[in-house]
Amino acid sequence: MHKPLPKTLRVLTYAITLAISGTAMAQEKIDFMFPAPVDGKLTMEMTRVIKAFNDSQKDVEVRGIFTGSYDTTKMKAESAQKAGQPPALVIMSANFTTDLALKDEILPMDELFKYGDKKAGDFLQTAFWPAMHKNAQVMGVTYAIPFHNSTPILYYNKTMFDQAGIKQPPQNWKELLDDAKKLTDQSKGQWGIMLPSTNDDYGGWIFSSLVRANGGNYFNENYPGEVYYNAPTTIGALRFWQDLIYKDKVMPSGVLNSKQISAAFFSGKLGMAMLSTGALGFMRENTKDFELGVAMMPAQEQRAVPIGGASLVSFKGINDAQKKAAYQFLTYLVSPEVNGAWSRFTGYFSPRKAAYDTAEMKDYLKQDPRAAIALDQLQYAHPWYSTYETVAVRKAMENQLAAVVNDEKVTPEAAAEAAQKEADTLMKPYVEKTALQAVK
Repeated sequence: MHKPLPKTLRVLTYAITLAISGTAMAQEKIDFMFPAPVDGKLTMEMTRVIKAFNDSQKDVEVRGIFTGSYDTTKMKAESAQKAGQPPALVIMSANFTTDLALKDEILPMDELFKYGDKKAGDFLQTAFWPAMHKNAQVMGVTYAIPFHNSTPILYYNKTMFDQAGIKQPPQNWKELLDDAKKLTDQSKGQWGIMLPSTNDDYGGWIFSSLVRANGGNYFNENYPGEVYYNAPTTIGALRFWQDLIYKDKVMPSGVLNSKQISAAFFSGKLGMAMLSTGALGFMRENTKDFELGVAMMPAQEQRAVPIGGASLVSFKGINDAQKKAAYQFLTYLVSPEVNGAWSRFTGYFSPRKAAYDTAEMKDYLKQDPRAAIALDQLQYAHPWYSTYETVAVRKAMENQLAAVVNDEKVTPEAAAEAAQKEADTLMKPYVEKTALQAVK
């Protein structure tokens, strides 16, 4: 018969057993920041997605942190990193990737993908639509994985079109203006068209689309220290916008936000609106008294739209266990099934090509072909503007856009010149740094 272990040894053995058991059972906890730039219901849906992931396995526990707009998400993620609590994964505006990488704040995605079976760049190139690649890479290094994407599209009141005898959505700026005049009736408070002009990225994004359509470039895609705010094509797009208000009188003056525009649209007081495909679910759900139409953005010199939306990035400072957990959650979020379901719920198109091979997505597009418009536009898509100090450089033009829509005495030429001067000043440190490197 064996003698019982001494009490101190029994306690030690029990403690070791608990420690081993606890280690085996412990979940790696990570912070995941996400914005909801379009509609409050997206916050609830993302909360559901996080819970579904947490319930599906026992290795990782994701703590979802709602962070508001794209701009505030960037600020909060940077603040958390500086405080020594970097988020393991963030849904970040896709055009912030360059600035974050240049400031050495985010990890190359291969730091996460070393826990998988392929390189991040290979995954990006093979699994995602080509139009998303450029905003996910900086100097050839993959720093982001696309999560949801958009392009600007034209929403229109098809019932109002029919009543005005308009047979099809406008294909170019001339048709857009002609249609807007037919749809405008100021005695009824009814406008032909509205474009968002806020400085929270919406104004700059829509404006960059007009510059592209006018045959121009908005920024240098290959060098993050150069924008073309005072180019003739930019000035021409700015003049077109201002003329819609003060010369053609088919759009109200002043800065318009997306909520004002959608409210006017839903009330039947607006014929056309240029907004994001990411708003499709919201627009579809709230259009009650007329038929909702969706069309490609009209051309001028060419058809062209910028990519919008968000990517997944990981901030520097997380440990290896957190990197592994972040990889597990990232691959869940961009899986064809989960990413496809998110697309169907929100209206964003899925950047993951395989999402469109699922039976659910095929049925969805069959039931509502309007959701395919953004995919159709991808052949005309360009990268979203991304520069050194992206937010401030973006606002340099957005603030001038606000001046132009508020006052017809502000000329497009003067506004463009002021925006260019401010942007050049903001980007000067990067330009000087790269010039110095070139000399060396």
